[in-house]
Amino acid sequence: MVRGRPGLALATSPMVLIFYTLGVYTRSGRCPLFLFLGGEKMDPTVARIWELAAPLAKLEGMEIIEIELRHEGSRGGRVLRLYLDKEGGPNMEDLSRVSRELSDLLDVRDIVEGAYTLEVSSPGINRPLKRPEHFARFVGKKVRVRTREMINGRKSFVGQLLEVSADRISLSQDGRACEIPFSLIEKSNYEHDWSA
Repeated sequence: MVRGRPGLALATSPMVLIFYTLGVYTRSGRCPLFLFLGGEKMDPTVARIWELAAPLAKLEGMEIIEIELRHEGSRGGRVLRLYLDKEGGPNMEDLSRVSRELSDLLDVRDIVEGAYTLEVSSPGINRPLKRPEHFARFVGKKVRVRTREMINGRKSFVGQLLEVSADRISLSQDGRACEIPFSLIEKSNYEHDWSA
């Protein structure tokens, strides 16, 4: 369960400790804005893309899991990658529709400078966990977490997710509960049990 102050939606990512979602209205309807508190700041271009893409994804019944804008390949080409998810997982038609609509919006708004390749994809079966809401869906399941700093002599944890709060998770590692603050999480994902 994600705990926080009533009336405010708490969310975090490995780069952002906590942000509060506030609503604004745009031509397409209510649009979330984010006030980031603590941690590293999100790249301004990625933040603008998120603001543009979130209402579009929501209209399609999906949520943005992650946005990456990076240089890839030997020629230094830029790739804008969005990971979207929904209950039951998105299908190719869902992802293609969002890709086309987002491509048109990005061309009109000219948010990303220069040439880039747009990729819209599902996060995959071992999906990344970025915010408390993502972790909350996987309580009782196996997760993998890598931290920025040592906790109890280690930086890598794999175990059953026991609890999620506004500022930390608790998981069972070698039969003991380990508390991991969101501010120390560098990378985390759900670990699918292939034997089930």
